[in-house]
Amino acid sequence: MIVIDSDVLILAFAFQRDERQPINHQFLSITPPKPRGATIYSIMEVLGKLSFNLSQDQLRKWPLWLRDAYQLNIIFPAVEGQEAAGCFRREWVESPLQMMAQRIAYLDALILHLVERTPDIDVFVTWNARHFSGKTAIRVMTPAEYMTSGAEQKE
Repeated sequence: MIVIDSDVLILAFAFQRDERQPINHQFLSITPPKPRGATIYSIMEVLGKLSFNLSQDQLRKWPLWLRDAYQLNIIFPAVEGQEAAGCFRREWVESPLQMMAQRIAYLDALILHLVERTPDIDVFVTWNARHFSGKTAIRVMTPAEYMTSGAEQKE
């Protein structure tokens, strides 16, 4: 699976003058060789940032214009069979705190922790690849690196 970070999705809807727009659009427009995904944390970050310019109806219908438009599988934490307090502590406090010790921001830690626990992740695509460099065994690339690596054909 190709997991897409929130910054790639936000760029698709905002910052139209950003010099990365053409490659971002190209990356999101390709038919991927493997399924695409995004963590629920990334989706919520995108919706939170876009919420200032969306109607309530648009916000409620995000699966149509975000999930379906980009063919995203939404990755949720596995919480089945866990008691609520323990799950909360592990998912939103202990695990991110361990990653934050490696100098990683809280939301990035939530996202990366979930990506690392999801089976069959081939690459994590983010414009902030440097934030994750040396902090995960998963291959991390920018959309530009992904497009020039030929990965969209090899995967």
